[in-house]
Amino acid sequence: MATPADAAQILDIYAPFIKNTATSFEMEVPTVAQFAQRMAHYLAEAPWLICEEDQVIIGYAYASPHRGRAAYQWNREVSVYVHNHHYRKGIARLLYETLFELLSLQGYTNALAGIVQPNEASVRFHESLGFEKVGTYRNIGYKLGAWRDVAWYEKFLGEESAAIPTIQSMEQLMSSEAYAKIILSANVS
Repeated sequence: MATPADAAQILDIYAPFIKNTATSFEMEVPTVAQFAQRMAHYLAEAPWLICEEDQVIIGYAYASPHRGRAAYQWNREVSVYVHNHHYRKGIARLLYETLFELLSLQGYTNALAGIVQPNEASVRFHESLGFEKVGTYRNIGYKLGAWRDVAWYEKFLGEESAAIPTIQSMEQLMSSEAYAKIILSANVS
């Protein structure tokens, strides 16, 4: 589990996506303090995971609220970023799969991903994890000299049920045996 103290290393991974790609719609790289505050805000409700190699963060995944209205509370937008020297090693998949297990355990029912288009690699990756396309916002953002579309994907995290799950707090999640098992199973050498 990440902490706001990891903000500088995580921002080192994220900043090139802001500066050099349309993958993120942020236009300016936040300061480390701003990013740490953002992490603390998201960590209050849902996991923010890191993958380390030799105590250096090489990838991260997190979940954030989808919308502010109460009826959306069982959904989380998800994102994963990996340092460019560590692509195609299964890190993003491991982070996402672990995140999905934790979100499901916590009581969240849907993972949502917005993918700036075109990005066939990200689309294939998300589809390989069971995401299904639900729609596209056309010309929704302007970055790097062009209007960009965002395709939206969803992944159902649980089983069909009429029961309304109770969302566990992060404290409840992290103190559970199931959490410990999930985190331990994600540790690889």
